[in-house]
Amino acid sequence: MTKKIAFVFPGQGSQSVGMGKDLYENFEAAKNVFDTADKVLGKSITTICFEGPDEDLKQTVNTQPSIVTMSIAALEAFKSQLDITPYATAGHSLGEYCAMYCSGVMDLETTLKAIQKRADLMGATKGGAMAAVLNAPEGSLDKAIKEASSVGYVDVANYNSPAQVVITGDEAAVAKAGELLSAAGARRVVPLAVSGAFHSKFMENAGNEFAGFVSELSLNDAKVPVYTNVDANATISSSDFVEKMPKQIYSSVHWTQTIENMAGEGVDTIIEIGPGKVLSGLVKKINSDIKTYNIYDKESLENTLSALKEQLTSV
Repeated sequence: MTKKIAFVFPGQGSQSVGMGKDLYENFEAAKNVFDTADKVLGKSITTICFEGPDEDLKQTVNTQPSIVTMSIAALEAFKSQLDITPYATAGHSLGEYCAMYCSGVMDLETTLKAIQKRADLMGATKGGAMAAVLNAPEGSLDKAIKEASSVGYVDVANYNSPAQVVITGDEAAVAKAGELLSAAGARRVVPLAVSGAFHSKFMENAGNEFAGFVSELSLNDAKVPVYTNVDANATISSSDFVEKMPKQIYSSVHWTQTIENMAGEGVDTIIEIGPGKVLSGLVKKINSDIKTYNIYDKESLENTLSALKEQLTSV
């Protein structure tokens, strides 16, 4: 039985100072990606990733291109060691740009320019708040959002797993929804340190401006389906990406549904490529039958390579 392997790429919050450094030092393919990013973006992504400081790396205008560069560098290092084509790809929020790159929708230079433009627009949009909600009782989320809407706008930013959602919107409405969810029995409500209310209608102007930018980009049809955040559907047509890329900025991230849809198509192995292990943890909560691997440094890449080779020869 052939394994159905998907590659997934993390989003904002997974970054850490030092990320990608040993990949840069040990794999020519990774070094090329970082060097290209420095040249294309006209700033030292290598310095921001490897040396920080953390305050610089945390700024949205730096975080997004840094995570994309590091994730693509890890992907290229991996591909230089093992010739493997995934069955599908997906990325969480900004990670979707790595998925589109991996699936051949955009070349490296276009991907870098697109994520920098997205980061600039999102970073310039201030106001609003976000909070993570853990283990909310069934039905309590919709009820809390409906009730809190009386004090302002609030919506779901991320459906991360059955046990975790992120809410977004007006500060007062997000706080009110959090109080209602805590009272209803949610295990925890954690305010997030973000510069704005991502994946909410606060970002509609940024999305509309981004649409003009995207319409000028050279995009291809995907060689491998990309499961997109806005609808969790497998997407191939370049015209669909043109429509979805701006919308993704102000729409909910349907991560739970993405993994469920992949599993429904027979995906049984997921490799998370990029900093951290956040998505692997979420995948396990969504579908514990899916085998997960990580590639975020030299050691994890080598571990994943040996495990995969063993897995692929034993089937």
